[in-house]
Amino acid sequence: MDLLKETLSKITEPDKKVKEEVRKKWDGLLKPIGSLGALEEIIIKICGMTGKVINKFDKKAIAVMCSDNGVVNEGVSSAPQVFTKILAESMSKGLTGVATLGKYTGTDIFTVDLGIKGKVDNPKVLDRKIRDGTKNFTKGPAMTYDEAVKSIEIGIEVADEIFVKGYDILGTGEVGIGNTSTAVAVLSSLSGLDVDLICGKGAGLTEKQHIRKKEIIKKAIAINKPNKDNPIDVISKVGGFDIGGMCGLCLSAAKNKKPIVIDGFISSVAALCATKLNPYVREYIIPSHLSAEPGAKYVFDELGLKPILNLEMRLGEGSGCPLAFQIIETAEYIFENMGTHEDVSMSTSYLVDIREE
Repeated sequence: MDLLKETLSKITEPDKKVKEEVRKKWDGLLKPIGSLGALEEIIIKICGMTGKVINKFDKKAIAVMCSDNGVVNEGVSSAPQVFTKILAESMSKGLTGVATLGKYTGTDIFTVDLGIKGKVDNPKVLDRKIRDGTKNFTKGPAMTYDEAVKSIEIGIEVADEIFVKGYDILGTGEVGIGNTSTAVAVLSSLSGLDVDLICGKGAGLTEKQHIRKKEIIKKAIAINKPNKDNPIDVISKVGGFDIGGMCGLCLSAAKNKKPIVIDGFISSVAALCATKLNPYVREYIIPSHLSAEPGAKYVFDELGLKPILNLEMRLGEGSGCPLAFQIIETAEYIFENMGTHEDVSMSTSYLVDIREE
């Protein structure tokens, strides 16, 4: 608990003066004011995080939190639980979706075992195992409160280590069969949103299985009665180790004043938990894309953030992050290299701030 408390105490508001300086620089570039839209806002936001006008993204990483979930015993997933272990090991071999995107975009992938069922005999998978998956949350809490704290602190430790190695930007990813169920349970518990509204079919379910999935999640919430005002309590009762771990990644990024790019639905729910622990964390989060999971848009309503992309993806793993990294790098290149009105001796008296329309 000490690391979590220390981390929360060190998270501060972004640098408003730097953000204003960067906004003025954007406005002076050879274009209508505000005409590059979100590209401008992303760079303004990142500069506020780092306190620097110019930022480099030479070293990019994604931390993929892997863990099994006891609720799979209730038939909420079409995939067998062993897939978590297979995917984690395949990721370290560069075979999965996010690993392939990582190779293409020059992004390093850190695969972390927080609770994969069974022994993972692979030195490329970081061993941070709490235990072999969570418990079935229809029969009681998914984990103890202390285990929830530990999962968050593991995320903080992993991200801290990554930043010490000189990485400039970090993405969040996950692997865990059954984790759309835990994500829905956490989101519903924190927001009060109806499970029927936000629960999708995950990796693929029949209509009958989908109905059962929603019933199981409602049952878990009713049995465990998570405290919506305490995200750690919510994670412990109806969450997963991966959600706790990604929550910790977000907290570390905010503490270290680094941008954290979040992936899809499950990553977004973890980010929401982090913002509930410290509201300033929101200012360090960049959502990569809008997941095709029905609950995704509601998470962003809760976060008050807009995703960069909408590609109807639902792979998970952190697969949206490398795509977002490329857009961020493009925005930074424009910011650093585009000419100004002064360069061509053009008057700016005609300009209208279209952001105000």
